[in-house]
Amino acid sequence: MTKENQFMPDYAIPPGETLAEELAAKSMSQAELARLMEITKETLNEIIKGKAPITLEMAFKLERVFQLPAHFWLNLEQQQKALG
Repeated sequence: MTKENQFMPDYAIPPGETLAEELAAKSMSQAELARLMEITKETLNEIIKGKAPITLEMAFKLERVFQLPAHFWLNLEQQQKALG
């Protein structure tokens, strides 16, 4: 099976941007999310700003809070690095 018509964008949505959108959609503050994830507000802010990566551990914590699979978050991170 060929993948001739498969869409392959040349851009990636930063994981932090997606995370910020999820926060807004849930009307949740960074402080509240940091508490739920058991991380510092500073660490969360660094992820949102794109200064810190979403690690495997962070992906599982995000999965627990947002009910989005860890691989979703890891794929966003991987795509960002690939197109960097």
